[in-house]
Amino acid sequence: MRRNRWLMGLVLAATALAVWAQPAAARIKLATLPVRERVEIQLENENATLVEEERVVTLLKGTNHIDFSWTNTQIDKWTILFRPLAVADTVRVINQSYPPGENALVWEVFADNAGPVKVRISYIIGNLRRNFSYRATAENSEKTLTLRTYMRVNNYSGEEFGMAGVWGGIAGIFQKEMGLQEAKEILVAKFAEVPITKKFIFNWQSGQRVPDEPNQRYVIMDYVLKNEGAKGAAAKPAAKPGEEATTLGTFPLPYGKVRIFVKDSKQPPNEAFLGEDWGQFTPIDDEMKLYLGQARDVKVERTVKKNDRTAIHGNLFSQEVIVQYKMQNFKKDALTLDIEEDMNALRNEFCGGGKDHEASWELLAQTTDKSKVERKSAQKVEIHVALPAAPKADEKKPDEVKKPDEVIFLLHLMFKNEW
Repeated sequence: MRRNRWLMGLVLAATALAVWAQPAAARIKLATLPVRERVEIQLENENATLVEEERVVTLLKGTNHIDFSWTNTQIDKWTILFRPLAVADTVRVINQSYPPGENALVWEVFADNAGPVKVRISYIIGNLRRNFSYRATAENSEKTLTLRTYMRVNNYSGEEFGMAGVWGGIAGIFQKEMGLQEAKEILVAKFAEVPITKKFIFNWQSGQRVPDEPNQRYVIMDYVLKNEGAKGAAAKPAAKPGEEATTLGTFPLPYGKVRIFVKDSKQPPNEAFLGEDWGQFTPIDDEMKLYLGQARDVKVERTVKKNDRTAIHGNLFSQEVIVQYKMQNFKKDALTLDIEEDMNALRNEFCGGGKDHEASWELLAQTTDKSKVERKSAQKVEIHVALPAAPKADEKKPDEVKKPDEVIFLLHLMFKNEW
């Protein structure tokens, strides 16, 4: 018998009647444990883990008593279910009882005929959980990456399951040996050549201040990947553990820690560790952003060129604002800078904070290029500004440092009907 501390026995109807006529302390427990035919562990619910097992028990014709007991195991006894898998209801549970002071359960089962019957027992168990993690390896070009998704199962429930089918909520059922007090890591899927975009983002509200530069914030870098299949290709089921899947978009990407690497230009390439981030839950067709760090060789200075208030009636007014962004790219490659602005935060900055209503705003004519201002939602915009690469050093004058060109973008806004 395994260390799982389970007891399941059968008692003949006549014997059972004699036993039940004795005091409760004389309850018979047979040590015969039918072998599990199948075990499935369902981990998709964050708050409750469901275990379902099948066993073959031999019933006698008439009434049988089945004793099910456990010790040092995190089973919720109020969730235990017993279901005979018999044809035409030839086996049925007619009574259920809990012996006082014990972690045990006794089922009274009536069988029309004697013989072996497959039964299914399910229950909720504690301290059996799973979490997800990723390994993202970008190519040297930073245009694609390989994404591996792992599921880690931690079994501290006090129960040993042996070979079990593990269902984590994504990518099918995996067969794993689930021992006592141990953790197992499963490669759920591997996705190769996942398209990524390297984004450079400036956000005045959330960005870190540049020391001694009150008008500057650091630019941050992200890898952005979309949980979708290849364009024009139908989504295919995720591969088996250790096999390579074809595309993303086969299941939502769960929340988990992502370790990020990038390959160098050597052959064969080495992998450099870039950092870690927490990948948020990403539904199909949504984007996952992976934080890479600060781009200190991209400079952005934000100033206010106009801030005029026009009274309308009583305490009602409109506020005209022009925000200027002065940018320089010191990188050797050209890039696109994404400037994020929240209109509610911007309104509070110039019209007084603590507003309890949504900003009513309009984009005005002095905006440098309205086509570069993308509305991400009713109150959030993203401005896409192309920055040229830094000038190359003159071979004849190697000590002469050439500064990158300054790119200026104006955001001209009217906040209407404020008070």
